Amino acid sequence: MPHITIQMYPGRDDEIKKRLAEAVAKSAAVELGRGIEHFSVSIQDVPQEEWNEKVYKKITDPKNQEVFLKPGY
Repeated sequence: MPHITIQMYPGRDDEIKKRLAEAVAKSAAVELGRGIEHFSVSIQDVPQEEWNEKVYKKITDPKNQEVFLKPGY
């Protein structure tokens, strides 16, 4: 607890994903006042041609109260 999920286009290697996951977990740990050992992070590659249906429509839905930072694109 907590678990963070990152969704992005494919194309980054595992080393980049690991550094990103660690950076996000460290930032969340600071903000929530918890040790990094309390966090897990997963990264899901979503092909560009599937992005609109699988991700964009869900995160920009005005009824979705779970997204606290909407995309600006």
